Amino acid sequence: MSHNPIRPWRDIERRKSRVIHVGDVPVGGDSPITVQTMTNTLTSDARATINQVLACAEAGADIVRVSCPDMESTKALKEIVAESPVPIVADIHFHYKRGIEAAEAGAACLRINPGNIGSPERVREVVQAAKDHNCSIRIGVNAGSLEKHLLEKYGEPCPDAMIESGLEHIRILEDNDFQEYKISVKASDVFMSAAAYQGLAEATDAPIHLGITEAGGLTSGTVKSAIGLGSLLWAGIGDTLRVSLSADPVEEVKAGFEILKALGLRHRGVNIISCPSCARQGFDVIKVVSELENRLAHIHTPISLSIIGCVVNGPGEALMTDVGFTGGGAGSGMVYLAGKQDHKLDNDDMINHIVQMVESRARDLEEQ
Repeated sequence: MSHNPIRPWRDIERRKSRVIHVGDVPVGGDSPITVQTMTNTLTSDARATINQVLACAEAGADIVRVSCPDMESTKALKEIVAESPVPIVADIHFHYKRGIEAAEAGAACLRINPGNIGSPERVREVVQAAKDHNCSIRIGVNAGSLEKHLLEKYGEPCPDAMIESGLEHIRILEDNDFQEYKISVKASDVFMSAAAYQGLAEATDAPIHLGITEAGGLTSGTVKSAIGLGSLLWAGIGDTLRVSLSADPVEEVKAGFEILKALGLRHRGVNIISCPSCARQGFDVIKVVSELENRLAHIHTPISLSIIGCVVNGPGEALMTDVGFTGGGAGSGMVYLAGKQDHKLDNDDMINHIVQMVESRARDLEEQ
């Protein structure tokens, strides 16, 4: 943790939800808000999927979801689960047998809509498989695939229709004496998603999975997700999240942690505080920050680092970070450690030196 304490006005009071488990990862209650992503490889290609799961786990993913649209996918799932360092969620749509096969293959959670599985008897079979194999369930409501009777009732996708859909699915599970579930109500529209989640949070104590579905590409999707998820998290709503991007799943994990870090809800890795740069800068801030992000990506310990181009804001920002560098003149700047001036440093040596200081700080914190 940074030496700078969290002030009371920054505290977020989380909604009280009950706790379920996705494998050995608790979701809900006072448990850390978990970050998820989803593979985009063919699940039937076990090796490619495993490699992507490993990359996502290295980036910090707590849970990874894989799609299981066919029997080849559920056959590969057993190998994927065996090699994954994090719990695997199986994404199931329509075919109840895939849900049973996924539970048998070791999935930690099934992402289903009970109402889409088929007859009550088929739902019971999937729920029983989940019970038999210690598998939780995520109810995944999506504005783009609402039930026909709800679209007829409301005329179009809307928050009330999404909430009603979610509560109907909850009743199906509870009628089958199943409580190990979490729920999401996703839409690509930020306002619709936020309103649906707010209503859902008042209607159930189930853990809530946050997401803005089909958010878009790396930049646009991250911005939409940060606005939608950030506002809900700030209100205390949300126990686990996925940032859905048309991008590498690793980028989803990074974006998820950045949202949580910005709100002080999770701390992982190096939090770089940097200026946008201007004519006052004593070094190329943008180039230095980009290189430091790459060079420090391997660090998981929470550390704050300020990289400021000049002395206008640099000293003030450095007071609040573990390590800081403020640009000066004549090709050098000032290094701060734990908020205090420590030594001058030539710009030519700054990147290697800063990397060494951050790595050293990380080792010290790990040993404490």
